[in-house]
Amino acid sequence: MPDTSHLPTLGHGFFWQDLTAGQKLKTFRRTITETDLVNFIGVTGMLEAIFIAADYEHGAITGRPVPAALTYAIIEGFILQTMIQGTGLAMLELAQTIHAPVKVGDSVWATVEVTEIRPTSRSGRAVVTSLIQVFNQRNEGVLTYTAKRLLAGRPAA
Repeated sequence: MPDTSHLPTLGHGFFWQDLTAGQKLKTFRRTITETDLVNFIGVTGMLEAIFIAADYEHGAITGRPVPAALTYAIIEGFILQTMIQGTGLAMLELAQTIHAPVKVGDSVWATVEVTEIRPTSRSGRAVVTSLIQVFNQRNEGVLTYTAKRLLAGRPAA
């Protein structure tokens, strides 16, 4: 087998030294399907009538709303796959605000703004704080959250 240790790995996330406070990134966009909703509420046990009955008439939201936790999870999937794969060590703190419902058929995407980087005294790591703003296909804000994560530092040469 050839030595590939010198080749960059596709999809490898950012080390904290690759990020700067004020830096902004955006995710891809993804449409939330009925299958996404059914699988998510099934695995989490969020079997509330508003999510399981297509003809539920007593809710404040028309259409097929999805749990905000599903919206958050989809955006975190984008972030994990593209920004912190292999470098994210831990989620330390999370604070969310829900602005508007997301429904089956909506497409969600987000911006990620690095707001603070605080190197730790251990192993070259840093606590990286980000503001994540989630939007639907009409560019309406649906969810905002702040995440503090522990990220790995660049390996010593």
